[in-house]
Amino acid sequence: MEKDNKKLRSTEWFGQKDKMGFVHRSWLRNQGHPDHVFDGRPVIGICNTWSDLTPCNAHLRGFAEIVKRGVYEAGGFPLEFPVMSLGETIMKPSTMMWRNLVSMDTEETIRANPLDGIVLLTGCDKTTPSTVMGACSVDLPTIVVPGGPMLNGKWRGKDVGSGVLTWQIGEGLKDGSFNPKDLFEAEACAARSAGHCMTMGTASSMASTVEALGLTLPGASAIPAVDSRKKVMAHLAGNRIVEMVKENLKLSKILTREAFENAIMANAAIGGSTNVMIHLTAIAGRIGVDLNIDDFDTVGSHIPLLANLMPAGKFLMEDFYYAGGLPVVLKELAGYLHQDAITVNGKSIGENVANAECFNREVIASIDQPIQEKAGIVVVKGNLCENGAVIKPSATDGKLLKHTGRAVVFESIEDYHARIDNPDLDIDEHCVMVLKGVGPVGYPGMPEVGNMDLPEKLLKKGVKDMVRISDGRMSGTAYGTVVLHVSPESTVGGTLALVQNGDLIELDVEKRKLSLHVSEEELARRKSLWTAPAPVADRGYASLFIKHVEQADQGCDFDFLKGGSGSQVSRDLH
Repeated sequence: MEKDNKKLRSTEWFGQKDKMGFVHRSWLRNQGHPDHVFDGRPVIGICNTWSDLTPCNAHLRGFAEIVKRGVYEAGGFPLEFPVMSLGETIMKPSTMMWRNLVSMDTEETIRANPLDGIVLLTGCDKTTPSTVMGACSVDLPTIVVPGGPMLNGKWRGKDVGSGVLTWQIGEGLKDGSFNPKDLFEAEACAARSAGHCMTMGTASSMASTVEALGLTLPGASAIPAVDSRKKVMAHLAGNRIVEMVKENLKLSKILTREAFENAIMANAAIGGSTNVMIHLTAIAGRIGVDLNIDDFDTVGSHIPLLANLMPAGKFLMEDFYYAGGLPVVLKELAGYLHQDAITVNGKSIGENVANAECFNREVIASIDQPIQEKAGIVVVKGNLCENGAVIKPSATDGKLLKHTGRAVVFESIEDYHARIDNPDLDIDEHCVMVLKGVGPVGYPGMPEVGNMDLPEKLLKKGVKDMVRISDGRMSGTAYGTVVLHVSPESTVGGTLALVQNGDLIELDVEKRKLSLHVSEEELARRKSLWTAPAPVADRGYASLFIKHVEQADQGCDFDFLKGGSGSQVSRDLH
């Protein structure tokens, strides 16, 4: 990359020989910084999503110090700052509620401070897209350091995957295959090291996605959090961000339309989370790339499944790393990817993976002998989801991808919990479970409740899957024939709001079809009688969210956050 010798942004703060220069430098000196850090070297902001309340990111406090070493070594001046952290396993009602808030926190902190380049320390599901979204709105040189997955869970002689085990235990407690003793024993074995879920859930999917976008150093996403090579990667990222500032290699130069298409294809090949669709769409909206829900189908749905990872497969992220990690997958996808897309190390994605080698074909299949011929997210449309809904075929056994069944409707998550295990509930394995009121506006925050647990009476009969439809999301660690992100959602008057018990619903994934077999006249009659529910909140951030969040097919960003405000700050503080 060519060097850009324009004046550093930080010199507007630290390079002035006047009153304001005195203010900006002198207060920072109380931390013991010597004269030479103010000599015009690149100032690197280390955005840390560490928190004890975010178990997946609890190790990032130490990682920040490793990144600082790399920055100092390369001649930069590192300054760490916190942003609100989002712990998927702890926060209620849904971390999705605060993704946009963290993006605002990230954006405004970067813009308001004397920073020339940014390192994003990420891990748990929403900490990756939220910080990337915020950084995009400022558009400085930026590199992502993923916190890494946990080591494989080990329980009773078997590998178990965090998240996936959660759903297995939920079913097992209902059908009698688990007991409370098993519960306490398993929870100590499932999460046995620092890091995020070691399945190909949303955290691993987003880490892989940002690598495919070109925002991490090659191979960074799969390294386990406690592997010493993760620390090496953090150190090297600290080195590299200083060079990126000198090259003026900004996010907008990396995040092109081609980069997003590469990320969509990579997510398909690894059997990644449906949540990636929402996050990528939002990131694209911030950087100014036109990306919509249909792109995920047209670009990604025909991509073969190459990674044999839970929940779609057998293995876990530790195995994936030892087998060669994402670079092997990207090399196998050479015939599909935009090979010349630039990445943070200044090389193309094709150059970065040219020498990647697979060490276990059971974990990472070849393009000639894939695990599944077509694995990407499929977008279905019809009168039940005019703007689209999504399904992940690789997370199903394929038996229900063409199905027509009688609707069993739950008007809210509370209604579902109250009735799902009632032995008198009129439901059988051929029915279609429908959950309303869990979309972006309705919940609010679009929680991961779309993969509804099946009724206890059916689990005891051995039923393992049913078609489930909602305007919510599901965890990337979940599985089943689950139709998600129905748009428009029920709370804003989408057709989903009008579904009644007994209606016939047809799902045909091959034909990209989701239809409610009810006449237009009857739907019009029902709509005339429908009343929008009152907002769940009328104050604070929740009220702001309800008023401004966009629908799932648009990425669930706030309508006033599209694009960015850039890095310029024209007014001073004194």
